[in-house]
Order: sequence, then C-alpha cells, then structure tokens
Amino acid sequence: MDLDVITEQLVRHEGERLSLYVCTAGKISIGIGHNLTDKGISQEMSRFIFKIDLEECILDLSKEIFPGYFHGFPDDIQHVLLDMRFQMGHTGFRRFKKMIVAFKRLNFEEAAKQMRDSRWHKQVPTRANELVKMVEGVIE
Repeated sequence: MDLDVITEQLVRHEGERLSLYVCTAGKISIGIGHNLTDKGISQEMSRFIFKIDLEECILDLSKEIFPGYFHGFPDDIQHVLLDMRFQMGHTGFRRFKKMIVAFKRLNFEEAAKQMRDSRWHKQVPTRANELVKMVEGVIE
C-alpha cells in the first residue's frame, strides 16, 4: 500500500481544514476528517501541539517583548512570563504595559504589584497568586 497515494485520496475526499469545523455527520472535526467529538486527541497529539505553542511563546518573549532580557531573567521569572503569555496569548499579554516595563527594569517588586492590581488577578486568583509569589520569591 502506498500511504502517499491514500493520503492524497483522503485529502481530496475529506478536505483538510486547519480549524474546527462540523462535518456532514454533525461531528466537530479538524484536519483531514479527525473526529474530535468522538475521538478527541491523544496525549501525544496534545503534547505535540503544546510544544509548538510553548516554543511560539518563548520566541515571542525572547525576540519581540524582552529581546536581550528574557534568557537572562532568573528561571522563575521566565516561567512566570511564559505562563502568563501562554494563558493570555499574543495580544492579551501585551496589555500589561507597566508590568512589562517593570520586568525590563528588573523591578520585580513593581512587576508583582502590577500583576496583583489587574483584572487578570481577579479572574484567575489562584493562578495569579502563585505567579505573584514566584516573582516575590526572586525579590527575597
């Protein structure tokens, strides 16, 4: 059996969509007819997608937001920033203008204050408190 031939045939018959869609059977699907409603995804697929998303966050933080700073930050600060950037996405993270400036100035106390004084902190208090404590731990 030639897997390239059957792949081409199935792409022709199923189509290939890179975002969610509802197939003719009413199932939420993605890709080349992958039925998310009934099958979901495997942990391997989840981790593969996650790795790509995390690499995108690292590149954004190190090349766009904190060029020359990010990889020099203590590990806990890098982890906090990655956690926040991952959760909020490209646009949402950039709304934390004062916090970003504080981190660039290595003013972790002010950065923690800006994190605490945000709508994000009210929306996800458990996560936010853990991340604020990680920043404060670097100050001590």
